[in-house]
Amino acid sequence: MRDPVRVLIADDHQVVREGLQMILAESDGEIVVVGEAADGEEAVRLATTMRPDVVLMDLSMPRMDGLEATRRLREAGVSARVLILTSFADGEGVRDAVRAGVTGYLMKDVAKADLLAAIRRAADGVPTLHPRAQQHLMKGLAEPETPSPFSVLTPREKDVLTLLARGESNKRIAAALHLSIGTVKGYVSAIFEKLGVDDRTQAALLAAKFDSRRSKPRAESR
Repeated sequence: MRDPVRVLIADDHQVVREGLQMILAESDGEIVVVGEAADGEEAVRLATTMRPDVVLMDLSMPRMDGLEATRRLREAGVSARVLILTSFADGEGVRDAVRAGVTGYLMKDVAKADLLAAIRRAADGVPTLHPRAQQHLMKGLAEPETPSPFSVLTPREKDVLTLLARGESNKRIAAALHLSIGTVKGYVSAIFEKLGVDDRTQAALLAAKFDSRRSKPRAESR
């Protein structure tokens, strides 16, 4: 009988961590949770000291996002497999995750049995991709997407930019993303610097311009 798969849960929402705890407890001892992290920095610290078999990692977290946390773990030589569990998937995000060295990419609407199976496979080094993530990845291989000016942004910075482009204030962004206003200000400053813009209006216009360009239908080949 194999040893239990030791899992570290990294997600900034307590209710998600508690829900995952209950789901993994139904594995009849095959999977055990050895720790929880509420942000990427904590995930790196705990994974480095606890050495779990699998890190169940959210992408969008404060202080350090899931991709950067994955990169830090790889750079530190931590052998834990990283299984992304997120609420969204796009071609760029899936490819970035694969490049960062994740073993799997799942959506949070995954069925309980599929999640448990994916964790077991991840512990053995076998990758699992959610069907939607597979579609985005295959599409990118067959037909590379237009390079995004936002590829330099972290997932959390993209979240902030999305709300900023809708005209939301720092206070409302902070409330929506469960961050402090000071943290939001820091993200906004980082966004301006990375995109080479001077204010919120320029950032919003850049976001709208790129979205509009990507939403145009492609001309049919004859």
